[in-house]
Amino acid sequence: MTDRPFNVLFLCTGNSARSIIAEAIIDRIGEGKFKGYSAGSMPKGEVHPLAINLLNKLNYETSGLRSKSWEEFTAPGAPELDFVFTVCDNAANEVCPIWPGQPMTAHWGLPDPAEAQGDETQRALAFADTYRMLNNRIGIFTSLPLASLDELSLKKHLDAIGRSKAPISEKA
Repeated sequence: MTDRPFNVLFLCTGNSARSIIAEAIIDRIGEGKFKGYSAGSMPKGEVHPLAINLLNKLNYETSGLRSKSWEEFTAPGAPELDFVFTVCDNAANEVCPIWPGQPMTAHWGLPDPAEAQGDETQRALAFADTYRMLNNRIGIFTSLPLASLDELSLKKHLDAIGRSKAPISEKA
């Protein structure tokens, strides 16, 4: 498909948790074959502190992570996108911009950990569950033999990944 890393944009409404976590994961496990980005239709303007805490505990680089609008990716000079995944139901139901280059798209909806109720431990657990689900899906995605799949087969795989369920963490 390309001789550069595949550019992958993860979209959510607020771009403060799920899409940020996905961006970090794909940059790590994509091993230079994938470059992650994230954005929101109505960005919160800051990354959720529990998302940063979780990624820091897992030794991710977080200094470059920021909440930003999806409009950055339609502007001149924006990275050419190969894949765009919505990770929340709100963003999937919104009218998305026309992405230059017509990237492959899929919906990988997940519950919003930022809306989790309870004490700090319960809320942190919601972020950990989100991380596990995204790590599972992104791991499957980055393992696909992209060069040998035709467009229809690839689209079917991407949609199936979005329907996959990762085990929820055990509650002690």
